[in-house]
Amino acid sequence: MKYVIIQGDGMSDFPVQSLGGLTPLEKANTPNMDRLAREGRLGLAQTIPAGFPSGTDVGTMTILGYDPARYHTGRSPIEAASMGIDLADGDIAFRCNLVTLETRDGEEVMADFTAGHIGNDDAAELIRAIDAELGSDELKFHPGVSYRHVLVWKGGPASTKTTPPHDITDKSTAAWLPDGDRAERLAELSARAREIIASSPVNARRLARGEKACTDIWLWGQGPRPAVPTLNERFGITSGLITAVDVVGGLGRLAGMDRIDVPGITGFIDTNYVGKGEYALAALEDHDLVFIHVESTDETGHMGDADLKVQAIEDLDEKVIGTILKGLDRFGEYRVMVLPDHATPVSTKTHADDPVPFVIYDSNKTGGSGRGYSEAEAAKTGDMVADGHELISQFLGAAS
Repeated sequence: MKYVIIQGDGMSDFPVQSLGGLTPLEKANTPNMDRLAREGRLGLAQTIPAGFPSGTDVGTMTILGYDPARYHTGRSPIEAASMGIDLADGDIAFRCNLVTLETRDGEEVMADFTAGHIGNDDAAELIRAIDAELGSDELKFHPGVSYRHVLVWKGGPASTKTTPPHDITDKSTAAWLPDGDRAERLAELSARAREIIASSPVNARRLARGEKACTDIWLWGQGPRPAVPTLNERFGITSGLITAVDVVGGLGRLAGMDRIDVPGITGFIDTNYVGKGEYALAALEDHDLVFIHVESTDETGHMGDADLKVQAIEDLDEKVIGTILKGLDRFGEYRVMVLPDHATPVSTKTHADDPVPFVIYDSNKTGGSGRGYSEAEAAKTGDMVADGHELISQFLGAAS
């Protein structure tokens, strides 16, 4: 038996007026997801437990079968694991976003939490410059991918209240600055980093190319290293992971999954969708399970662009799921699960903790829900997995 999990990050949504009152999932042409839903098990799963922030770290941890109440210590330590950063006892990892802040009506506003989806080379140059000035035996800035980077603080604070920058797009930052243990130190680091960024030649080059300037760093998502059992230890399976996003890669590394590198994957709408499907099929030759993560459905939600999110969903359906379904029959028996980790409504441009629609398709089973794949159709089935971390056991066990 082969297993495939496809996660459309932030794919579920709320009804959108510009889409005629439909959600992007309802508006999108998704024949492959609809077929899986009609012929498989369709329902809703609570991937974000009560009291936890609605994010990819929590949602993906849940999908992989780890109860966040037991295992979640923060987002950044997961990303640190993806980057091969080994956190020692007492180390606290912070996510370090490169962002663009603007002054509007006398207030500083989070204009772009991605700094214009800054490229890896520009981003690495900025992070290395920041580390050269601010790094020490206590602090170390590590370059990651695009706007996503990590600060490791030896003996740093884990309890400081911080806010994900994607939660405050186009909002004043004043009410969302760090608060609590050593918040003043975090503010000082951010202020000094702003000066370093302003003096770097990176922005001059970016502006000359017509790209958005990066202005600041934003520190959030901190925590110590989590300790989780691997999927092999829990279920006796070998597994591989395809993602362009560090937080998902970090969870995969902690879960003992082999990282499968696919050329041209970006975490945005220009990603190599077909390559993800092709490399997943190749990986199934020597893995029991392959997990494919697609980020573009989340990024377009953060942009508040309903039409672009519809496009991202259609690309996921046609180029990832379609490619996989065309090649799975050669393996004989297989199961496919498709679901988001959380909702990212275009109306709010941030994450929501509503239950998400899931479908489990088993090649050995006949019948199914008879419904298409959407939030509303999933709700009509009455199938609700309240503890989302139990879903993978049901998937691997072929629960009815």
